[in-house]
Amino acid sequence: MATVLQLHGPNLNLLGSRETSIYGQHTMASIDRSVENLLQASAHKFICYQSNHEGDLVDRIQQASQQSVDFIIINPAAYTHTSVAIRDALLAVSIPFIEVHLSNPLEREAFRHTSYFSDIAHTVISGHGAESYTLAAKAAIEYLD
Repeated sequence: MATVLQLHGPNLNLLGSRETSIYGQHTMASIDRSVENLLQASAHKFICYQSNHEGDLVDRIQQASQQSVDFIIINPAAYTHTSVAIRDALLAVSIPFIEVHLSNPLEREAFRHTSYFSDIAHTVISGHGAESYTLAAKAAIEYLD
């Protein structure tokens, strides 16, 4: 049994009510349930965490290495385009991860076109709404199995 940590960055706690034309109707809780169901069906453990604070996300990534987390699914949200600290934390723990986005950043404002994570991620899944997370979970299962 492997352990997968799903991390949600800033403002994702508002999913379902925040800019639904971009991010859809699904809540963070419903997305987490879908991912948890997939992982549990494959006999993997699921942990999720959300924070609006960069340092909290860095701390959680560092804790993951001490908790035998085997894989990370992360939607850094706005930190995708700004956070060297989260990038460095992911590099420091050497846990494979998938970068996830509900929308396709390349189809949005120019400042969203740069990711500090894509080049070090196992893969990037974006533009599929809530399904981006379930696709990431399936990819994580394939990697872990």
